[in-house]
Amino acid sequence: MPRAKQRTPELRDRVLSVAVDVLTEDGLSGFTTRRVAERAGTSLPAIYELFTDKAGLLRQVYFEGFRRLARAMAAVSETSDPVGDLERLIPVFRRFCLDYGALARVMFSRPFQDLSPGPAELAAAPTVRDLLVSKVQRCVEGGQLRGDPVDIAHVLLALAQGLAVQEGGGWLGTSKAAVDRRWDLGVAGLLSGFATTGTSSQPG
Repeated sequence: MPRAKQRTPELRDRVLSVAVDVLTEDGLSGFTTRRVAERAGTSLPAIYELFTDKAGLLRQVYFEGFRRLARAMAAVSETSDPVGDLERLIPVFRRFCLDYGALARVMFSRPFQDLSPGPAELAAAPTVRDLLVSKVQRCVEGGQLRGDPVDIAHVLLALAQGLAVQEGGGWLGTSKAAVDRRWDLGVAGLLSGFATTGTSSQPG
């Protein structure tokens, strides 16, 4: 495959996609700009021109992870059951963390000092936070949950991150049934604490 010569938006998108794949397959310790360049069919100078350096590339991989997660969560259809809709976001989050383990660790360990999104990152709305807050807002406005929607969204996301870390490390159980049960217990228990009545869609 001939190496791309022009520093185009298409090349940038391809390099970023390949970088996500390299991180997912090889982990952070195996992530190098040379490996990304080879697999993307481009050159190291092109990588540096597009992303400045390895840290710049990883920073964009960080934001790309959140864009992918947000798109997956946004694809969950909305129904007449606000709490059920909120709960259905959690398996999407969990699946993402399982499929992109190394990427999720980079995303949630915040390995960079400066992670304030610029115009390009802000253009990738809606964000994961926005999606969660909007789903919680529906539950609060519908009288099914009580509390500040932003607070509830942050707590729910923290729970999901913790469970994902535990599952990824093999600490959440030795069988799929046990792991599934603990995810369900965690989410249902948290939402029941914010419920105005018995509104969680989890059985029993």
